Amino acid sequence: MSGEVNEFAGMWSLLQHFGFHLFFVLGLIHMLYFRHSKRAEYYFTFTLISVSIFMMIFLLGSVKIKVGFALGLFAIFGIIRYRTESMPVREMTYLFVIIAMSVINALSVQIDWFTLAAVNIIFVCACLLGERSRKMKQHACKYVKYDRIDLITPEKREDMKADLETRLGVKVDHVDVGSVDFLKDMTLLKVYYYPEDGNEENTVDEMQKLPKN
Repeated sequence: MSGEVNEFAGMWSLLQHFGFHLFFVLGLIHMLYFRHSKRAEYYFTFTLISVSIFMMIFLLGSVKIKVGFALGLFAIFGIIRYRTESMPVREMTYLFVIIAMSVINALSVQIDWFTLAAVNIIFVCACLLGERSRKMKQHACKYVKYDRIDLITPEKREDMKADLETRLGVKVDHVDVGSVDFLKDMTLLKVYYYPEDGNEENTVDEMQKLPKN
């Protein structure tokens, strides 16, 4: 009888903490991240990573502490490094925050609900401040192979910006000139611009060459 009571108590504790965790994490992903970026692929990724890490850490609570934390840290840093394409800085930041919230909420069985809620609210408020503060928002940027090397000199930089704005249809802030191929009349530029819709750069902005099929 006592065993059944303990099992029920353990299941109830899991459901309570998991529901609490989902409330804050899904609020962060949906109300802050997805609302400003509209990237459904990262919505899916962030949600499943959050659920996976929470369950893993929560169920490792009965294992020896050294083994539990070793596996937890391995999973965290392994997921951060395991990616098939370059992830933008903004998405990496959200991923780190979501992982931190997942670990804290899973290890917080002995922490009172008020303290745990305060910690999660701090995470959400920090992300909200970052999204709404204009000073903290970065320009979007993209790599461009440029054919007018006659405009790469510093005194013609404004002419280059005007030409790029006409071709790209965006408001250019500044341009970094990379390698120059005088034989092919080509140069590699990193163009910093202001997104018209207020979103950050998309997933291909940081690509320097076309992918192979």
